[in-house]
Amino acid sequence: MKSRRTARIIALILAGLMLFSIIWVAIDALSAKAYVTQEEIDRLREQKREFERRKQEIQSRINTIEFERMTEIAKKSVLDDRIILTGLEIDNINETIEFYEMLIVEKEADVSAAISLENAQLRKYMNRVRDMEENGAITYLEIIFDSTGFSDLLARLDFIGDIMQQDERTYNNLQRARDETIIAKKDLELTQQEMEQERLLLAEKYEELEVQLEAAYEIIRQIEGTLETENALYLAEVEEGDRIQREINAKVEELKAQEAARAAAEAAAAAAANRPRGTGQLSWPVPASGYITSEFGIRVHPVYGVYRQHWGIDISADYGSSVISSDSGYVIISEYNSSYGNYIVIDHGNGFTTLYAHLSSRNVGAGAHISKGQVIGYVGSTGVSTGPHLHYEVSLNGSKVDPQRYL
Repeated sequence: MKSRRTARIIALILAGLMLFSIIWVAIDALSAKAYVTQEEIDRLREQKREFERRKQEIQSRINTIEFERMTEIAKKSVLDDRIILTGLEIDNINETIEFYEMLIVEKEADVSAAISLENAQLRKYMNRVRDMEENGAITYLEIIFDSTGFSDLLARLDFIGDIMQQDERTYNNLQRARDETIIAKKDLELTQQEMEQERLLLAEKYEELEVQLEAAYEIIRQIEGTLETENALYLAEVEEGDRIQREINAKVEELKAQEAARAAAEAAAAAAANRPRGTGQLSWPVPASGYITSEFGIRVHPVYGVYRQHWGIDISADYGSSVISSDSGYVIISEYNSSYGNYIVIDHGNGFTTLYAHLSSRNVGAGAHISKGQVIGYVGSTGVSTGPHLHYEVSLNGSKVDPQRYL
């Protein structure tokens, strides 16, 4: 009977040591796991501060006498810069919120794991207390009185001391697990609060964007307020459109010349064959919208009745809606100007080029190879525009054509 009880104590000690090691290995693994780091959030916050600094510079420029002396088109360009930065701030906050959402999932897992570890330690501690209540004191006496001599007694006393130290470690482990649970819960709560602050800031930025867009729209409405300025604006748009078309044609010819030169060499011929070419069947460029507000061809001014040539179609869509490439191709222009705002031109390698204007931001730069359906930018109102929409043009062999014939 005595030997069985002694064996039971030894078995309990070994089991306790094993459970202890397993739990702390789990704690180490848990602390090592961190898919989202604070450095990533700090990087986004630094980026946010940089955007704010640049916006303050633009606002200072707007507040000067120099701004008041600018032409209305030049003013609109400055306001576009401010709108673009606000859009970048919104993107930054959205990315920050995404990180916080991932971080919260991780911290919820941390809390769950901490609670599980605490429960495991609690069960271990309760089992040990129950065992001590049932036969703890008797066991200690039996171990002592069962000794065969003085040296054996000392050894057994050391053994009892080891058991008591293990009991103390079990209790300390329970306390430590409880502390870890409290810390994990507080950390989760703090992260949730920080994410909510980012959501509030996001709502403020959207309100700020609406105010800035209205100020930009008002400038265009003022320009269109008189026939003289309307004619001047139209002539400027026509000239800019012609200039862009000449640039498109020149770049297409340049690409053809480069291909011809590469085709002369066998190694370069393979590279030319890899150049993306479109299918000739164009896809609708704004997946979220199918509403055309202005068609290709002659249109009449709503106030003065003046006839104007419109070289593309206008597609209404919400600010920030995705704009996709109508076909595979090669970006030959990606820039900003006062008439088209942010705009992109893609050469599809089969006689077709497509133009996407008034974008809030551009995802691709000149020289990029583009797949059909790839997001290249987002709907905006930069340039000469009184509301968010996409101005979309199609050219075939250097001449502008009605996009609806090929969509």
